[in-house]
Amino acid sequence: MELVEATSDDLDALVDRWYDLATGMKEYSELNELAYADVREVPDDGFRAHLENEDVTDYLIVHDGETIGFVTLREGRHPSQQYSTYLRIVNVAIDEPHRSQGHGTAVLERVKELARERGCDHLKVSCEWGNEDARRFYRDANFQPKQVDYAQPLE
Repeated sequence: MELVEATSDDLDALVDRWYDLATGMKEYSELNELAYADVREVPDDGFRAHLENEDVTDYLIVHDGETIGFVTLREGRHPSQQYSTYLRIVNVAIDEPHRSQGHGTAVLERVKELARERGCDHLKVSCEWGNEDARRFYRDANFQPKQVDYAQPLE
């Protein structure tokens, strides 16, 4: 498994996979309702902005020459804390036919390597509270619960 940095040629693959990920998150909260009824409506502006942002990088997850997912990473800092430089996993998605085969764990190991290479001292990730599979996956990978986000729609 390797992570291949995405380019503008990969925008369609990123948008398609993001849409699948986002569609799957709808079941966990009404706040995850998508503004797009179909993947063809989703603009690539968000991923295009990532290409221009030095703190954000999108990677295609490639196994045996085949793209099987994507991961978005964002560097950040908390200068007042002992652990001050982090790499956040913003998005991670493995295509359905390739799940439960160890690819997610391999991605986490590679992300740890990238974080160390970049001088980061910790990783961050968040997931939907109701997504017990994701929470179990991160606990099994030795992530510790640290903070809870709350959200409220302003209707």
